[in-house]
Amino acid sequence: MAKCPLGPNFGREMKPAYLTPAAIDAFIEAALREDLGTGPGAGDHSALAAVPAAARRRARLLVKDHGVLAGVELAGIILRKVDPSIELEFILADGQAAAPGQVAFTAHGNARAILQGERLLLNCMQRMSGIATLTRQAVELLAGTGTQILDTRKTTPNFRLLEKWAVHIGGGRNHRFGLFDMMMLKDNHNDYAGGIGPAMTAALAYREQLAQQTGQPRLKLEVEARNLAEVAEILAVGGADVIMLDNMSLAHMAQAVQLIGGRSLTEASGGLALDQLPAVAATGVNFISMGALTHSARNLDLSLKAF
Repeated sequence: MAKCPLGPNFGREMKPAYLTPAAIDAFIEAALREDLGTGPGAGDHSALAAVPAAARRRARLLVKDHGVLAGVELAGIILRKVDPSIELEFILADGQAAAPGQVAFTAHGNARAILQGERLLLNCMQRMSGIATLTRQAVELLAGTGTQILDTRKTTPNFRLLEKWAVHIGGGRNHRFGLFDMMMLKDNHNDYAGGIGPAMTAALAYREQLAQQTGQPRLKLEVEARNLAEVAEILAVGGADVIMLDNMSLAHMAQAVQLIGGRSLTEASGGLALDQLPAVAATGVNFISMGALTHSARNLDLSLKAF
C-alpha cells in the first residue's frame, strides 16, 4: 500500500477558521462522555472486563464502500485523545477517493484505548465521508460553470462542526457557520418585520451599529426573494451582499440574475437535487445551496478491524 508521507491532510488547503483545536477537542470530549458515561459508573466495561490492561494490539480502518474519505485526520485526533501513545500510520488522506478493500490507516497501541475510540471515530468518519462523497458529486456536476456549491444550516445539532468540515473536504464551500457570522433575512424575518423594505432598513442600521460596537468587520447581508417583484424591492433598498432566489423557476431565476446585474451575488435555493444543478448553474447564479449535502447524505460503509 502506498504511504501518504505528509499525513492525513496531504493535498488539502488550510482548514476553515471554525476548525480550531479547542472546538475539535470540545466535540471529542462531549462525545466520549456520551459513550463512556461519567462518575463512578463510567467506562467501557466490555473492554475492561475482557481485555487485559496492558494488551497492545493493531487495528486498521477498512473501506467497504466507494466514496470520498473524510474524517481521517479526526480519527487520529480521537485515538490520540483516548491514548496519546497510540501509533498511527496514514495511508489514505481526507478528500481522496476510496474503494472497497482499501485501508485508510492503521493504529497500534493499547487495546482498551482503541476499543474506546472505535465507535466514535467510525460514526464520525462514516457520516463525514458520506457528506464528502455527495458534495464531490455536486462539485463535479458544476465544474466549468463558475457556480459554486454551498451547504446550509440544515445540520445535526452538535455535529455541525464535522458536517461543515466534510463539505469542505468534498470540495464544497461553507455558507455561514451559524446565526452569528452572517445576517440572512428569510421570508419569516421579512414577514415579521412588515416587509422586505423595513427588514432590510433595520438590518443595515443594525450591522453598522454592531461593527462600531465590536470593532469587527461588517457582517455580510443576504436577503431572500421569492419572486421577481421581491428582487426589485431588494435592489431598491440596496446594500444586500447576496440575494437568495428561493424556489424560483429556471426562467425566473435567469431573469433575476439579469435584473440584479452584478449588484449583488446570487444564490439559488429550494430543495434542489443533483440532477438539477447544471440547469440551475446555466441561469448564471453565483452559488447553489443544498441542504441535502448534510441532511440526506448516505453514510459510507467503513470498519475498524483488528489484524
